[in-house]
Amino acid sequence: MGEAPYRLIAGELRRRIEAGELAPGDRVPSTRALVREFGVAMATATKALQVLQQLDLVEARPGVGTVVGAPRASARPSRVAPPELSRDEVVRRAIDIADAEGLQALSMRRIAGELGVATMALYRHVGGKDALVLKMVDTAIGEFAPPATQPANWRDAIEAVARRQWVAYRRHLWLASAISLSRPQLLPNLLPHTDAVLRALAPFKLDKSALMYTAISLFANIRGLALAMESEVQAEQDTGLTADEWADQYNNQLTTMISLENLTGFRALFEQDGFEFDYDLDQLFEFGLELVLDGLEMKLSRLR
Repeated sequence: MGEAPYRLIAGELRRRIEAGELAPGDRVPSTRALVREFGVAMATATKALQVLQQLDLVEARPGVGTVVGAPRASARPSRVAPPELSRDEVVRRAIDIADAEGLQALSMRRIAGELGVATMALYRHVGGKDALVLKMVDTAIGEFAPPATQPANWRDAIEAVARRQWVAYRRHLWLASAISLSRPQLLPNLLPHTDAVLRALAPFKLDKSALMYTAISLFANIRGLALAMESEVQAEQDTGLTADEWADQYNNQLTTMISLENLTGFRALFEQDGFEFDYDLDQLFEFGLELVLDGLEMKLSRLR
């Protein structure tokens, strides 16, 4: 029986590191890149990176990904006292890993390896992985709490909450996929975002269902864009192409399809001098927020 695929991948990456093909600080292939290169499942690729992590050959670096670590010292103490552990430390380390590599790279074993403790030690502090992710969401969104003093104007109040959520999603790309709209998590730092919208609209005496649908629609728009942002960052890491560079590659194909099909709307965009579109998610967020609030303002004006 042959060696497990994840060990073969870990062995190849270790060879590249020891041969200097990957130097300290270099980013190692992402899990998706390993899936493509070796034709394995995502779980297998993740396990291979975990092996390297346990060997202290790589480390998670927030905002960068998994990189080659500094060379290890030649001698280590034979016995090291287990470090003191706190729930906040576990949650923060988990957030660092998710920020760098996404939730798919997160495991209790991975966190324990980075903290230098036994895996079972984590369960005493944070429970299982599902409970840990909830704590991560609450901690991450807590960094961007609604303003302590809410603006008097309803539109300004909602804009303030919306922009804080957007910044939170920009800082923690995994956060949008961890938050549910259909089964919202009852978390101390998450509920105030909805509460701020409800308070902003309270003077208009909207139907209770309309109030909730308004808040859900607002946050669904923001979360939807944030999900696109996460997938775009991953695609850029995997392909090495920005969204604009990717679009340039397919521009001729799009032009051909427009000319062959009855796509008159597209044809109007590209006729004469052509059309240069800057796909910017921050601009899309601002544009979408304005549309939502303009529509809401019309609805509120009818109620007046």
